[in-house]
Amino acid sequence: MSMAVTAQKKSGSEKLIFRVRPRLLTLLGDQLIKDANLAVFELVKNAYDADATVCAVTLEYPTDPTKACITVEDDGIGMDEDTLQNVWMMIATDFRALQRQEDRRTKKFHRFPLGEKGLGRLSAHKLGRSIRLITRRRGGEELVLDFNWDRIESADDLESAGIDLEIRQPETFKGNQHGTCFEITRLREAWNRGQARRLHRAVNSLCSPFKGPEDFEVMLSIPDHEEWLKNLFTAEDANKCALYHVRGSFEAKSGTFDYTFTPPPGYSKQLTKTTEKGKEVALEKKVENSRKSEALDLSKHKIGKVSFDFWLFDRDPAVLRDVTDDVKGLKDYLDENGGIRIYRDGIRVYDFGEPGNDRLNLDIRRVNTPTARTSNNQILGALWLDATESGDLREKTNREGFIENEAFEDFRAAVISMLTQMEAEKTKDQRRLREVLGKGTGKRVFEKLAEVREVLERKGVLAEVEPKLKAAEKEMEIYRDQLLHAAVPGLTIGMMLHGAEKILDELRAATSRGAHPVRIKELVDRLYRAMRPVTNLLKNPNPGKTSAGVLIKEAIFSAEIRLRRHHITLINGMEMDCPDFKIQGSKQMLVASITNLIDNSIHWLETKAPKQKYLYIGTTEDIEEGPAIVVGDNGPGFGKDDPEDLIAPFFTRRAGGMGLGLYIVSEIMRVSQGRVVFPSKSDVDLPDQIKGAVVALQFLEKS
Repeated sequence: MSMAVTAQKKSGSEKLIFRVRPRLLTLLGDQLIKDANLAVFELVKNAYDADATVCAVTLEYPTDPTKACITVEDDGIGMDEDTLQNVWMMIATDFRALQRQEDRRTKKFHRFPLGEKGLGRLSAHKLGRSIRLITRRRGGEELVLDFNWDRIESADDLESAGIDLEIRQPETFKGNQHGTCFEITRLREAWNRGQARRLHRAVNSLCSPFKGPEDFEVMLSIPDHEEWLKNLFTAEDANKCALYHVRGSFEAKSGTFDYTFTPPPGYSKQLTKTTEKGKEVALEKKVENSRKSEALDLSKHKIGKVSFDFWLFDRDPAVLRDVTDDVKGLKDYLDENGGIRIYRDGIRVYDFGEPGNDRLNLDIRRVNTPTARTSNNQILGALWLDATESGDLREKTNREGFIENEAFEDFRAAVISMLTQMEAEKTKDQRRLREVLGKGTGKRVFEKLAEVREVLERKGVLAEVEPKLKAAEKEMEIYRDQLLHAAVPGLTIGMMLHGAEKILDELRAATSRGAHPVRIKELVDRLYRAMRPVTNLLKNPNPGKTSAGVLIKEAIFSAEIRLRRHHITLINGMEMDCPDFKIQGSKQMLVASITNLIDNSIHWLETKAPKQKYLYIGTTEDIEEGPAIVVGDNGPGFGKDDPEDLIAPFFTRRAGGMGLGLYIVSEIMRVSQGRVVFPSKSDVDLPDQIKGAVVALQFLEKS
């Protein structure tokens, strides 16, 4: 690999040739391999590509820089002199890339090569400045190369930095043994207990804990400090603490999954186990710079079938204490190892699932809807790809995930689409768990307020704080009710109620403990002051009288263009002698509620994509207790979702959705002396075409 400078003059021109100093290899390694764990990972990948069954990593004398040594040894096919010279010593070789392109698999285990760029071998220098490579083919002689990086880096060019090859009788791989061994000394950094434990976890994450290759095992040992690796919290330990387990797959336009909720041991009597089998999901992706989403088809990319296994955790302190005796161990493990890792042919694609890696955008999603979305430290997950089928998902040269091309963008959207549906199931069970824990929001806040009032009365201090307590309750009601008329996002409602709930918990605890009346007064005043600044801005609602027909007409007017664009046939019940009736309420907010129902129908009609799409809007007096505005379609319907879940905050099955639409609609209806109901087709008279979702806005008091 000569890099000498030559200058050739021809016809008055001069040709210059690049010169490269050997230190370029060091610079490349430093840029491509960011830490010691990744360096070991690259060496282990080489063992896998060499058809090894075992790769043993040994860290000796880690605290003594003069004696420290890292050994990575495998029982693979090893290398002969030609392979060593023309493949391993050739930086940026396309040897593995050609194997991948031609689908040439290994002879013994038929593995698809993981290496592609021909740069992973530079990882060894990241660990130490002296490297001995020992390798042997079956029945051949043993080949030894000694790398002194100080000497290599100081050389003028790569040719003068050549490495002497020693050919000897087998000493490391004796008899019928074969394989490759790296002995790395003069380590670039000392190792402590924490680093060793992180390396152990990294090594054990190289193969999937769920279904890694049965014919490949990676082991780590630290002979001088075996105690460093004792009492480690493992993936198996963590999975026993997960309340929610999801397993499934997706490809092309859809996916399926099985879902299980297992209540904590302490709540098994109050909560039953939930099992859902074969849930079908139509893949969708969020439209950029919008909350809308559209159908997704992965078949235009070479990705193939993707399988997954997700364990989701509830990090509420009360739940954690009930699922493990080592709460700190579990939290630390999730903080360091949480996220979704990706495996190709059972071998990990770095660095998905590493701390700080959010390339699947889990944490970004949670910022927008924290209650409903899953962050990296709430999930242990694995995605499996078939190497031969996922060629469009290409690893970056620096080993930091996949190149973010269109294929990866759609792959990520598909993962999020599946996760959204799982979160919808989780939200239902989590809400029930919160109710058992006494930590529900919304109406639960007012229930807690009543409980606090009872405790204060028993303690004989209610009379003294009742005026301020009533004022705080009134402020909360105003906030809840009139905020809706101000069209403020419903997330703010949840945040306010959650804050009020915390103050109420503290107030109830203080009263139960016999706290001084001054302290109780302070807490009541704090509750009042928490509500007051916002409610002052929200006391100007302007409800009036209108008719159902007018509301429907305006909602249709605002949706006409979208209905035409999506080729949806509108069936207007008001043109079919549906009864009209007067309504008392905010016209603007009621029209917005109907529009929200229309938007939901448009979305799910696009997702299901029937040959002919129908949307119905009309009225009915068939439902007991009051007339209603009805919106229905021929989309997929609500499946097995309970009405209580459908209107709960943060419950959603839409990718990119916040889960607040129906919740806000239900709150608007409550303020308007009505409710949201989900009648069956037998409850109301609907056109024959309407076979999907049906939602009714029922008014309990006819104006």
